[in-house]
Amino acid sequence: MRLMLISCEVLFREMCDAAARSPHQVDVEFLPKGLHDLGGKGMAVEMQRRIDAVPAGKYDAILLGYGLCGNGLHGISARHTMLVLPRAHDCIALLMGSREKHQQYFDEHPGTYYRSTGWLERGKGLQQLTHVTTGIDVTLDQMIEKYGEDNGRYLHEELTRYRSAYTRLTYIATGLEADSRFEEEARWEAAERGWEFERLAGNLVLVHRLVSGDWGGGDFVIAQPGERFRASYDDSIVRIEERA
Repeated sequence: MRLMLISCEVLFREMCDAAARSPHQVDVEFLPKGLHDLGGKGMAVEMQRRIDAVPAGKYDAILLGYGLCGNGLHGISARHTMLVLPRAHDCIALLMGSREKHQQYFDEHPGTYYRSTGWLERGKGLQQLTHVTTGIDVTLDQMIEKYGEDNGRYLHEELTRYRSAYTRLTYIATGLEADSRFEEEARWEAAERGWEFERLAGNLVLVHRLVSGDWGGGDFVIAQPGERFRASYDDSIVRIEERA
């Protein structure tokens, strides 16, 4: 197969390693981390523009090196080539190996801020979009639109309260580190903030499966031409919907 990979630059090392090991021909485009700063709607518009710029008929699939990312992939459509997206809230699950491991760690360690080589090299200043326990990654405006002014504000405050209560910094080591300097930087940051520090061994199985074409088992969402991704607001994270 010939594959086009469009990925966040925070996963640069991990995706390059996977592309080098893939049995398929993989072309790669990395997008700036600042795309997240546009918010869900703005990010989706730019993501769609980049996807639409891929030439029709050139690739068997377009791979997206993202998770739902604060609804930044909500509404993305496959025009002429199928899209493959990991079933994940954000890139932390891709670094841990599955959405289930991410959820388990999240439940057992609330108030955790994450770092990795990519986050330290390219992701500083980027708001982390790690999901809440309900799996709802929505903005205040979206909550108000869905539940009304008072209820929307209350729910959003409750669901995002953990973000102001970080107590731990977890450094995810993927095995691609050239030396120990990124881990040392993460340790220093944790100490500076008065947080606990943990080094967690990552697992790049999802990243490698994405780029190698192993898309079964329910861990990836595939949109065929004429379909689009929709946030599901449940454990499945993303669902497929036909375009109107």
